[in-house]
Amino acid sequence: MKIQDLLASAARRLEARSETPQLDAQVLLARITGKNRAWVAAHPEFELDESQVEPALKKLEAGVPLPYVLGKWEFFGLEFDLTPDVLIPRPETELLVEKALAWLHPSTSLRTATSPRVADIGAGSGAIAVSIAKHSPQARILATDISPAALEVAKCNAEKHGVGTQIEFVECDLLPTLNIERLTFNVLCSNPPYIPTATLRGLPIFGREPTLALDGGADGLNIYRRIFQLAPRWLAPQGVMLLEIESTLGEAVTQLARESFPAAEVQLLRDLAGRDRLIQIYIDQ
Repeated sequence: MKIQDLLASAARRLEARSETPQLDAQVLLARITGKNRAWVAAHPEFELDESQVEPALKKLEAGVPLPYVLGKWEFFGLEFDLTPDVLIPRPETELLVEKALAWLHPSTSLRTATSPRVADIGAGSGAIAVSIAKHSPQARILATDISPAALEVAKCNAEKHGVGTQIEFVECDLLPTLNIERLTFNVLCSNPPYIPTATLRGLPIFGREPTLALDGGADGLNIYRRIFQLAPRWLAPQGVMLLEIESTLGEAVTQLARESFPAAEVQLLRDLAGRDRLIQIYIDQ
């Protein structure tokens, strides 16, 4: 069957499940052919066996997200292996990585150590930790997750991108039980579960991506409260926290941060879509 016909058929079948059925069909066929989307678009007459496409299409029609069907997804210019045990990396999270890398840049040497330490709480696929490690080879990173299955995915991604020696993976709830006087971090970052429980249950992602990585409790602030309690003991002098937030929680998280750290510099940052997306807390201690 010609690619152009397969694309049209796949897009029709995905209309009920996707907001971007044509794009999803292109991405799927690109993966199956081992080419990129531009090649698929430029070769409409290329013949492809329908049987190569059908199993993936059936999964998509059943509601399995495209990144899980593909088993891979791009984030910060890198390809990450995925399983349903981890959250799908999203482009808005790249803002957190950009800010962390800006903080770790040598020009900020007054604020960071020669070999700065970074903690990524709730590492999931390892998208944040691996992206930081790949672009900041001087950094040493602790990546934690309460899910052993998620940590296995993160470890594989670290090895895939050649940064396994930069990252220590620890299975724990938020941060491990260690000698806190000997282990502190210049950057503490996280994309924590932040969707209020009632809101989450009404979203299409509920039941399709791991609830553990999404559910932020009744008001969406549970993990922020816990991180704010731990942070003073784990942050190095002049350390910074970078925490992704749900776009409707900007005011609530900002208020909570200022109550928790009255002397800190608290900034609410927006993503490219203009939505509140990141809270940056600089503690000059």
